[in-house]
Amino acid sequence: MAVDLSDFEHPAWRTAAGMGIGYVLILAVLTVAMFVVPWLVFSAL
Repeated sequence: MAVDLSDFEHPAWRTAAGMGIGYVLILAVLTVAMFVVPWLVFSAL
């Protein structure tokens, strides 16, 4: 059962991958902004 990689050359796959990567990056930035930054501020006081 071989996988034909030419099936994944459609622009929709690139769009889906970009959306997933962007979603993960936004979640990472929000996590840092909401949890890591306040922890650093309050631990410095």
